[in-house]
Amino acid sequence: MTLDRYAPHLRATLVLGLPLVGSHLARMAIHVADTVMMGWYGVEELAALVIAVSFFNILFFLGMGFGIGVMGLIAAAIARGDEVEVRRSARMALWLSTLFAVAVIPAMWHSGPILLALGQKPVVAALAQDYLRIEGFGLVAVLCQLTLNSYLAAMERTQVVLWITLAGLPLVILLNWVLIFGNLGAPELGVRGAAIAAVAVQYTQLLAIIAYAAWLPAARKYRLFQRFWRPDWAEMRAVFWLGLPIGLTMVAEGGLFVGSNVMMGWIGTRELAAHGIALQLASITFMLHLGMSNAATVRVGQAKGRGDGPWMRDAGVTVIAVSAVIAALAMAGFELFPRQLVGLYLDATHPETPAIIELAAGLLFYAGLFQLTDAMQVIGLGLLRGVQDTRVPMVIAAVSYWLVGIPVAYGLAFVAGLGPAGLWLGLVAGLSFAAVLLMRRFWRGFARGDWTREARAV
Repeated sequence: MTLDRYAPHLRATLVLGLPLVGSHLARMAIHVADTVMMGWYGVEELAALVIAVSFFNILFFLGMGFGIGVMGLIAAAIARGDEVEVRRSARMALWLSTLFAVAVIPAMWHSGPILLALGQKPVVAALAQDYLRIEGFGLVAVLCQLTLNSYLAAMERTQVVLWITLAGLPLVILLNWVLIFGNLGAPELGVRGAAIAAVAVQYTQLLAIIAYAAWLPAARKYRLFQRFWRPDWAEMRAVFWLGLPIGLTMVAEGGLFVGSNVMMGWIGTRELAAHGIALQLASITFMLHLGMSNAATVRVGQAKGRGDGPWMRDAGVTVIAVSAVIAALAMAGFELFPRQLVGLYLDATHPETPAIIELAAGLLFYAGLFQLTDAMQVIGLGLLRGVQDTRVPMVIAAVSYWLVGIPVAYGLAFVAGLGPAGLWLGLVAGLSFAAVLLMRRFWRGFARGDWTREARAV
């Protein structure tokens, strides 16, 4: 009886979530390709890429709240049959994403002095600025892609997004090979070549997803691009205040990892390179949970739109169970095959490779420790976004990552003298604290009927 009750939810979650997981993995694979190929190019360049991508991601996290926030909003509007709300919210999210991206380009253009002030070595800071001065112009494409992904995911149209994202992987590998290393007669551009390749792929993918969203028969009734230039100030304010806390939440979480990157840079360039590899491997598994979190947002948003409490409960339990299984498998992989995984990123003939492999393999032990709590904190965020609860989760994230994670990481690494291991134990502490509080908030609100009361009243 229990299996029969959850089987439809499991099928629906996997049908919706697996393409989202695939899209996140494909997007992550592009970053992995950059990291692997830069690792073949040079250790200083790899360290610069780690820092530059961290800098870019902080701004991306702050701006992505508008695109993520509308996912639950659109799902609930579709469940109510409100076509006007779907169009208004998606359109203003695109406006806000674009305006934000343009506003932060100067920060990336002048990133070198900022990185120096954060204690990075001059050569690493200079190379990172070279990368960011090019990649900064790709932020518009990345944020608008994210918003359109949410728009399509709320309609449960995720397969084409997966294929568009996957198509970018061979393209970025080819462009990296040509531009980083100077093949086929092109100049050898190093980190700047990686940035040019990234921007080219990002705008190609954006154009493809715009074409699909405009063509899709099921979406034509929403007329998303009709009179796109017309502002809707009331809806823009609503999306802004829904999305800003999400962006700040993402910054708080991303800041935990960026802070660990900065502090690892204080320890040494070799340690930073090893940390970047271990963190990217952990990020790959995080993409699996992020896809499930997006599915949770849509499924719970649909339940909220209908005011269906039992459906919301069963959908939430299902996505938690799926993510827990993924976490267990990832933990086993990190603990059993750490050196083999790290070795994929490095040139075996480079003299520093053995030392970096040992450092990164040791860090993967700690990555395995936080797999379950990392999964539960992002699923908790997805559930709460589905019911459009974003402000309290922002506070929870700030406390967990900045008042628990960062101080514990610094204290263990530098005060207690544990070095890189201490930084990673701080990550474990911050993620675990967040997981407990976020899950507690969602299920307590569900038990009180907070998440379905409004729809029942309507």
